[in-house]
Amino acid sequence: MPDFAALLERLVFTPGRLAKLALLRDWFAHQPDPDRGIGLAALTEELVFTAAKPGLIRDLAMARTDPVLFALSHDYVGDLAETVALIWPVRAGVNAPPPSLAEVVEALELTPKAELPGLIAGWLDALDASGRLALIKLITGGLRVGVSGRLARIALADWSGQPVEAIEEVWHGVAPPYLPLFAWLEGRAARPDPRDVPVFRPLMLAHPLEEADVAALDPAAWRAEWKWDGIRVQLVAGPGGRRIWSRGGEDISGAFPEILAAMDFHAVLDGELLVMRDGFIAPFAELQQRLNRKAVTARMLQDHPVGVRLYDLLLEGEEDLRPLPFDARRARLEAWVARVAPARMDLSAQIAFASVAQLGEIRDGARAASIEGLMLKRADSPYVAGRVKGLWWKWKRDPLSIDAVLMYAQRGHGKRSSFYSDYTFGLWRPDGAGGEELVPVGKAYSGYTDEELGWLDRWIRNHTTGRFGPVREVEKALVLEVIFDAAQRSSRHKSGVALRFPRIARIRTDKPAAEADRLETLMAHVAAAGALAEEG
Repeated sequence: MPDFAALLERLVFTPGRLAKLALLRDWFAHQPDPDRGIGLAALTEELVFTAAKPGLIRDLAMARTDPVLFALSHDYVGDLAETVALIWPVRAGVNAPPPSLAEVVEALELTPKAELPGLIAGWLDALDASGRLALIKLITGGLRVGVSGRLARIALADWSGQPVEAIEEVWHGVAPPYLPLFAWLEGRAARPDPRDVPVFRPLMLAHPLEEADVAALDPAAWRAEWKWDGIRVQLVAGPGGRRIWSRGGEDISGAFPEILAAMDFHAVLDGELLVMRDGFIAPFAELQQRLNRKAVTARMLQDHPVGVRLYDLLLEGEEDLRPLPFDARRARLEAWVARVAPARMDLSAQIAFASVAQLGEIRDGARAASIEGLMLKRADSPYVAGRVKGLWWKWKRDPLSIDAVLMYAQRGHGKRSSFYSDYTFGLWRPDGAGGEELVPVGKAYSGYTDEELGWLDRWIRNHTTGRFGPVREVEKALVLEVIFDAAQRSSRHKSGVALRFPRIARIRTDKPAAEADRLETLMAHVAAAGALAEEG
């Protein structure tokens, strides 16, 4: 456990990607089995403990400390695990050695629920503050140290010398602590064979199209499609089962049972998951009602019916089509759809164009809520994992923008837990009494630089008018330029509107809050998007 705690601490305070990769490689090279595999599973969120909840940790800490002091400390620190790790009192006479990762996992799986508080309290007594933080994060999940599953697999590839694509294709066929995987990577055994297991194949991704790239496009060499505003998915079905994978390799099959039921075929398909009604695409806000849910009700299935708009055919039966050029794969996909006619699926249509200027006009008209822009794919491009520049481009429409007033700020998580980095902003509207009031229209936590984050944090602390746990209300005096991809009506929000991917473009210290935008300005974007959708 101490070694894992040291790894987490170094990962938290190591912002650089290359430095994080070096730390992971060192972990794989020097940790014994099964601890290195357990640590890998924890970092990639493959470990889930259902019995030990955050509430149990909170109750343990409040029983050992003054509850008022704990509440004040939690409010100041902003993170439960960090608060408990720091405030946990040292108990005299404790000399038990700290547990290993394997011991922790085994005990959590085997210990009766009634005995868990005593078990965890004993571990917390035996660990220092770093060890306690690592233990609590391990138990409750959400390590948030800047390590994605993809980064971990790249580190495995760098350490072992095996291609990351080969590791990706066996990853979901091997369970933690990944003993067969490490045996293969160290040359002690053959590559694990997932056989008919419906594993994830890494997706091919696109680069943003820049102005310099536009001028070099040859219309005859490229194919265009709409960039639909849903979530990218991979459908894998065959004799060994069926899975729906997100673009990051997360199994989301349980959230979309109607799609899973329609996958009565033997193939691997690439497409976009969308809420679809009679062929029309609903705004992304509707799809959000179905995302990140462990159970789906009959009402959800009825109110938000989903389908998949197909982009590509990766495997047909046992035949791997990825080395073929895009035009050949497209022809195979069209023939497959015509033959199989899968329910709840259709083809993403190709867009005819004779010049780049014509394509630009088409892209500029893609303001409907369900269309993000265009995808451009080179006709001779094979399907290769990752983001290979020059094969696929994404040409998104220009974002919309508003000047909004900062209303509330909340502490972030992980390395941002000491900063107010999540910002709620609002626009003006009539208050019904002849004046105007601010109404919240969105929340943003990206787009700014580290320097701007520091400036915003200081401003928030110096202009606080109210405190609500980790949230501060501030003077309605600071204007932020917020850019976003789309806006649509929403009955769930007080303003009646929801923004798609809002982020901070700049801090408008030059603009008085009274001159920020009005709600009707934002609603005009909604109306324009609705009119375009009806025309489409």
